[in-house]
Amino acid sequence: MAILVTGIAGFIGMHTAAHLLERGETVIGVDNFNDYYSVALKEARIAELERIGGDLTVHRVDIGDDDALAAVLAGADFARIVHLAAQAGVRYSLDNPGAYVRANVAGHVNILELARHRAVEHLVYASSSSVYGANKTIPFSVEDRVDHPISLYAATKRADELMSEAYAHLFRIPQTGLRFFTVYGPWGRPDMALWKFTANILEGRPIDVYNHGDMQRDFTFIDDIVDGVLRSLDSPPPDDGLEKAGGYRTPHRLYNIGNNRAEPLMGLIATIEKACGRKAELNLLPMQDGDVYQTFADIEDIRGELGFAPETPIDVGIPAFVRWYLTDWSNGAASGS
Repeated sequence: MAILVTGIAGFIGMHTAAHLLERGETVIGVDNFNDYYSVALKEARIAELERIGGDLTVHRVDIGDDDALAAVLAGADFARIVHLAAQAGVRYSLDNPGAYVRANVAGHVNILELARHRAVEHLVYASSSSVYGANKTIPFSVEDRVDHPISLYAATKRADELMSEAYAHLFRIPQTGLRFFTVYGPWGRPDMALWKFTANILEGRPIDVYNHGDMQRDFTFIDDIVDGVLRSLDSPPPDDGLEKAGGYRTPHRLYNIGNNRAEPLMGLIATIEKACGRKAELNLLPMQDGDVYQTFADIEDIRGELGFAPETPIDVGIPAFVRWYLTDWSNGAASGS
């Protein structure tokens, strides 16, 4: 039976669907193709999935519209869901809160209702490292308290976790929530630092560097992220009453998926400069509202239970992104984003 992938035209969604198709799965994808960033990039990702081939169906629909979602999926059979659709971006949430409530809150409930009424075998959904807020305990653990969000985006992702726990308790839906840590790689998002820095360095424009460069991030390569998603998807949590990662006793668990390293921002910039073959002009700025100083994932739960082990350091992953940007994007059919 098929696997439903929401946000299939997104960065993680496209890569997840590609790996599912390559291993012979039937994939049903949904995405609203909104214009938060380049629609041409999203279209190009779908074209790449079609190039891979396999049993793929893509529906253009907003998961926040429950009637439209039900209509397009009325005749579809799927046993598992990978729910990656969301309104992304911490800073955008400061000016467009309604988009986050619709996509991340109402949309998540709509997917939970689908899982409930279709009696799915497993729902894997995207959370975010942003739920940790300004947590001072390093590395971030799924056992940490996360009730002090510093952005609306973070608050919506924490709300998703709590709503999933309620549905796991009431309806015994097996679920896994994945807290992603700064994902990057080919086919990435233009609003993320790596893309912005690479584009500006190559075009000779200055890059905005917040907190005067004094920040650290757990940068996680897309192939490692997808490996964690698929390991989780293939191993639903049992409804055995035992405590799961994240502290729940329902068939619901939480995992961090990160590279398990906090990389200095200036080190990232140096790695991009080396991959691009030119120096960056830095525009040093204070910390932005909603931003955090450091992220660092404790991955012992997913490592111990599912064998997850990230393999890609930034000195491998960054050049891979720059090569893709130069060869497959800037000079490709989708150029102009």
